[in-house]
Amino acid sequence: MFSLTGKTAIVTGGGSGIGKAISTLFAAQGAKVYIIDRDEKGSANAVSEILKNGHKAFFQLCDITNPVEVNRIIAEILAESSINIVVNNAGIALVGNAEQTSAADFEKLISVNIKGVFHILQATLPHLKINGGVILNMASVAAWVGITDRFAYSMTKAAMTGMTLSVAKDYIKYGIRCNCISPARVHTPFVDGFVSKNYPGREEEMLQKLSDSQPIGRMAQPEEIAYLALYLCSDEASFITGSDYPIDGGFTRLNN
Repeated sequence: MFSLTGKTAIVTGGGSGIGKAISTLFAAQGAKVYIIDRDEKGSANAVSEILKNGHKAFFQLCDITNPVEVNRIIAEILAESSINIVVNNAGIALVGNAEQTSAADFEKLISVNIKGVFHILQATLPHLKINGGVILNMASVAAWVGITDRFAYSMTKAAMTGMTLSVAKDYIKYGIRCNCISPARVHTPFVDGFVSKNYPGREEEMLQKLSDSQPIGRMAQPEEIAYLALYLCSDEASFITGSDYPIDGGFTRLNN
């Protein structure tokens, strides 16, 4: 079950955190994985680890905010292989309420978290329409509940759920399924870096505070998100489209 043998997947932001976990798991399940990322070092390490385990992975340096670059990279991939699975995972975060968010930061989040996904969709959908396929978008519980000081980030993740529904509706006739995942807090290197930068000397305290905010009592591990991604992109999930899946340790329903 959940085999991806013979399938080719592209994973944006696949060089670290959740994206790396998805890339690694998909490759282990038989997929040929193309990591699309701006992080050369992290992506090279991810590919190296996958190859050491006898699986297939490649790295494509790409800035998803640049549509010309995205179109070129997707064309290069299609020259080598069909694309069956598209995982829009790349994204950035920002701390701040509406007053604290600068216009420049607001535009940056739109460029990466919304336009970046749009560019990948425009480049891959014409190909997916031929043989069908799966699109999986990474949203967030921030699209569904109020989270302090996450104004711009929450806005972009709500846009992600809207894009998911629209693509699922418009392309169901082509055999394309489109879903999204909405994680709560996940313990990634990004979280460790954020805590170290903003709370020096209080890292342990702040990580515990983040864990305590989850009713289940801890943050998720990237691999736990990857397992859900694997199911939704596998043939076993062939009846599922247009859905958002919270994976949040009870955050959206039990946090009261």
